[in-house]
Amino acid sequence: MVWDGDCTFCAYWIQYWKGLSANHFDFQAYQDVNQHFNDIDIQYFKEAVRFVEPDGRVYSGPDAAYRSLYLLGRYKWLHKAYHKRSFFRDLSDRLYQGVANNRGFFFRITKFLFGSNPASFKPFWAIYLFVLIYLLLI
Repeated sequence: MVWDGDCTFCAYWIQYWKGLSANHFDFQAYQDVNQHFNDIDIQYFKEAVRFVEPDGRVYSGPDAAYRSLYLLGRYKWLHKAYHKRSFFRDLSDRLYQGVANNRGFFFRITKFLFGSNPASFKPFWAIYLFVLIYLLLI
């Protein structure tokens, strides 16, 4: 998995993904490995996360995440839907691009909903939802 090492939002989620994948994959910032991929322009790595398989196949953006989950045996339907359903692919790509264009904002939202440490993920969103529902019922 090749990602933007200068992006704090990306670093947070890569740390989480490392734990999720139990070291099944190698995670490297493109700044450290782009010289190993002479046939891939550095701009390509700057645009989105890339999942590069040993046979050279490259998955980009949301499909990079979906493919890695597929290989882990988790949420396989995401990768399948991305390739079979144009609506799902378009939605995934648009959401991914929206987050990529607003990384700072989504990093703050991520920390608010899940905590500052991706190694000890906290479901704060569930607490906020419970409190909101409670307040609405009062």
